[in-house]
Amino acid sequence: MTAVPETSLAALIDRYDFFLIDQFGVLRDDEGAYDGAAAALHILKNHGKRVIVLSNSGRSGDYNAERFVRLGFERGLFERFVTSGDVAFDILSSAPDIRPGMRAFTISSGGDRNLADRLGLTSVTRSDEADLVIISGSEAERIALDDYRRALEPAAANRIPCVCTNPDIHKLAGGRNAPGAGAIAKIYEELGGRVQWIGKPRPDIYDHAMSVWGKPDPTKIVCIGDSIEHDIKGATNAGLASVLVRTGILADTPDKELTALMESYGATPTYIIRRFSGAEGGLSRSKPA
Repeated sequence: MTAVPETSLAALIDRYDFFLIDQFGVLRDDEGAYDGAAAALHILKNHGKRVIVLSNSGRSGDYNAERFVRLGFERGLFERFVTSGDVAFDILSSAPDIRPGMRAFTISSGGDRNLADRLGLTSVTRSDEADLVIISGSEAERIALDDYRRALEPAAANRIPCVCTNPDIHKLAGGRNAPGAGAIAKIYEELGGRVQWIGKPRPDIYDHAMSVWGKPDPTKIVCIGDSIEHDIKGATNAGLASVLVRTGILADTPDKELTALMESYGATPTYIIRRFSGAEGGLSRSKPA
């Protein structure tokens, strides 16, 4: 076992008032909600805790919230759904070098062009036609990374700037780990391209989320996630407590490898929890007396 102490939902409720919770790997996988995850959110709400779902999703928070509700999570269980896609829109919409009508080549999942559309950009299908490259998602479970490399080579050769709105290196796909959008953005850097990274573990997304709460006492905030590289490193960078959930992308990682990852990224969680679930003894979904 690692030297990181284990915790429980009850203990977290006693210690913290504000919860930044990752979605994939904590509340859900790529197929649906985890058992007990909605019940855990109910318990936090009924104890007066404030919850923001914080996600490295290139899509908007509104889109994610709607999808979340379709999975069975009641909308009132979280205060806001903050995504790296939303933060990217805020940053780029005020950037002097981003202009309506610019040509954008987007790599995403499901053909998503939301960021380009919101910014008033013109989407193109070839990177050699682009003024900006957007990497917001990955379909690497069915598209080879070499195919992504070939698609990006012309833009990199033309020194076209790139923004990655989903820094996740890995994602869950069909119950397995697959390369995420961050892995594709790294390929662009390998090709000599310049990438602006937006999302966990960088501080902009944490600043955005905490501003919703009016900058509360950071000792009362806890971040819950399944990735050391993004969730735990991001919390560490932001000076916040963190909980590593042993579901998601590191579910099958042996403790020795987990410790090595913590050392590699210079990020050790405050606690470990086996799963984020309301199915714990001694906790009720009813309001405390």
